[in-house]
Amino acid sequence: MKEIKDREQLDHFLQLHQIESIFNEHVMPHLSLYSFNQGEVICTCGETSQYLYVLVKGKIKIYTTSSEGKTLILSFKKPLDAVGDIEYVQGTDILNTVEAVSSVYMIGIHYRWLKKYASDYSPLLQFLLKIISQKFFIKSNSLSFNLMYPVEVRLASYLLSVSFDESDSQFQGQLSTASLGDAANLIGTSYRHLNRVIQQFCTEGLVERNKGFILVKNREGLNARANRNIYE
Repeated sequence: MKEIKDREQLDHFLQLHQIESIFNEHVMPHLSLYSFNQGEVICTCGETSQYLYVLVKGKIKIYTTSSEGKTLILSFKKPLDAVGDIEYVQGTDILNTVEAVSSVYMIGIHYRWLKKYASDYSPLLQFLLKIISQKFFIKSNSLSFNLMYPVEVRLASYLLSVSFDESDSQFQGQLSTASLGDAANLIGTSYRHLNRVIQQFCTEGLVERNKGFILVKNREGLNARANRNIYE
């Protein structure tokens, strides 16, 4: 994580997403702009939550971990979204692990300033209500999709999500073969089955396995296989 001390850039993101109004004049001076590199963990399940982050550029991956250590992907998020919102409202530790898929920019503010200056500020509370209600809807659907859809569909969706960011045309992500075990856990399948499906996709010309990476060769074909991108 890196703090970007550039007020003009911060103001640009506020105006771009039309969210100046959700922060009152007392909160504004305490906003900061942060950047996260691709693959960087933004927050980890079980840690103490201290900041509310608003995602203003890039893509993040959200996944949950069970008490047995198993992981399962919940969703990928693009602007406009928030991290630490449920934790702020509920006063809980971080519920899910959040990781940057591409280069990410977030506007952040410490909870103490929100509690001091905006605990009853209606525009912010309405914003949080909208974001939180969307999250519970998406989480319910994503857990159902992981049970109902075959691995081929889930893997196609996962590859599309980690390989492309609509807000950044220059981003061409890759899936490292070294992380296939993690990918299998995230989409809820075995490592062996995942490799079989990848080989199937290679045979169909959808992806290419080369030099330690899985590359998407046929995005449209993968989109068709995914049916719809269930993780976004």
